[in-house]
Amino acid sequence: MSEASTVHEDTVMAAIGAAVEQGRAGDRAEARDSLTRLWESVGENGDALHRCSIAHYLADLQDTVADELAWDQRALAAVTDLDDERARRFDESLQVRAFLPSLHLNLADAYRRAGRPDEARHHLAAAAVGLDLLPDDEYGSMIRTGVTRVSEAVAAASQEPLSA
Repeated sequence: MSEASTVHEDTVMAAIGAAVEQGRAGDRAEARDSLTRLWESVGENGDALHRCSIAHYLADLQDTVADELAWDQRALAAVTDLDDERARRFDESLQVRAFLPSLHLNLADAYRRAGRPDEARHHLAAAAVGLDLLPDDEYGSMIRTGVTRVSEAVAAASQEPLSA
């Protein structure tokens, strides 16, 4: 996201971004701790954009599929409380429906790795419904490719993590 598209400064979203970058730089444990502290400070009933974002990124930092699945479920639950008006206060280009393919893809992959192919197929179908909402850019391509790769893994009955 560019600086120009930011509508209002949001210190929690900035902290989430910093933690995500920390994780991408290889410090998964500290990133997980930072996001967990943010989750505790936001609370189960806090701002939906914050809850969705924290849970979405925390899922990727878990050591077990069960923990990852729990955070992916929290992210999807939080998005139901989020509306475009709130999202656009953070970034005027955001559309909540466009979050859904990624959230469902993550759930599909976690369910697949947990040996629950029926749930994986359900979330793959839900992800596919929103693919047309994604931009024709690197992010959209990544999600579309992810849906294809997870679908192929489900069809092959694979529970192995997908390579990057």
